[in-house]
Amino acid sequence: MRAMLLCAGLSTRLGKLGAERPKPMLPVCGVPILAYGITNLVAHGITELVINTHHRGELIEREIGDGRRFGARIHYLHEPVLLGTGGGLKHALPLLDPDRRDEPFLSINGKLIFDLDVTALAAAYRAAGEILGMMVVRRVPDARDWGAVNVQVDAGGPHVADILGEGEHMFCGVHVTRPRVMARLPDGEADSLRQGYLPWLRAGERVAAYEHRDGYFAEHSTAERYLASNWALLDGVPLRHPPTRLHGIDPTARIHPSATILPPVKIGAGAVVGAGVTIGPHAILGDGAIARASIANTVVWAGAVVDTTPHEAIVTGDAPNVGT
Repeated sequence: MRAMLLCAGLSTRLGKLGAERPKPMLPVCGVPILAYGITNLVAHGITELVINTHHRGELIEREIGDGRRFGARIHYLHEPVLLGTGGGLKHALPLLDPDRRDEPFLSINGKLIFDLDVTALAAAYRAAGEILGMMVVRRVPDARDWGAVNVQVDAGGPHVADILGEGEHMFCGVHVTRPRVMARLPDGEADSLRQGYLPWLRAGERVAAYEHRDGYFAEHSTAERYLASNWALLDGVPLRHPPTRLHGIDPTARIHPSATILPPVKIGAGAVVGAGVTIGPHAILGDGAIARASIANTVVWAGAVVDTTPHEAIVTGDAPNVGT
């Protein structure tokens, strides 16, 4: 099975953060969000990956590269004009189905950190029979805020009865489908739900549901969610296939003997902590960052310099961007 990571958004809801970096490239515990998705896919044997880009696409290609360091092979498709979730998939079909065998593929939103058992998902898809696709859903109390999915169970198993209406589940931004299904979407910009599954469901076709009950899930469309994800992983929320160690001090970091470290922290490679500075609790200092002032409840991006103490902030460069 191949997979496509959708990374061609604009990141406008993130303001300054999104202007500096595409959402999938925001660092969580010092590692780009996108790397979490790639690592999890590779751990489940999916190594042929397609990534579409738009905003700051060159940054994604430069920092993620060809995939070899992850054990994958990555193909990039740049979208000068946004094609949407469905249009992006249809545009990528020659890469997702190069042999035209109509093999199923996985689509996953690049802004997610998702401890998803991809092997179990693929097995459930194969067992579901003749379906348009299989959507990964979660039961949440605020389903309508996310666009509710109505999941029902019959003799054929869990299936999606309706989308973007009533229901107790949210769509997690991951689904398995086949090239011939996405080829039915209109050319150009298209939404895989609104112009795909939703009208097809109402015409009597079937979409299966895979309920994700256990394991970490986070999306990062706002600064508040971004900070919450950093703290959750720093606190040790389990991930079965993390891209690296998510807390602690890199051995190449330089910590002044008079500095104080209050865990949980993540201090990256080549980072510098100055004299008398306190780092933590809940502090992340990216690779090569410099802390000349104390930080707590703060994420400092790689290479940034902290000269004055921020409070509950995201420090991207010369000044903090307050997140809460």
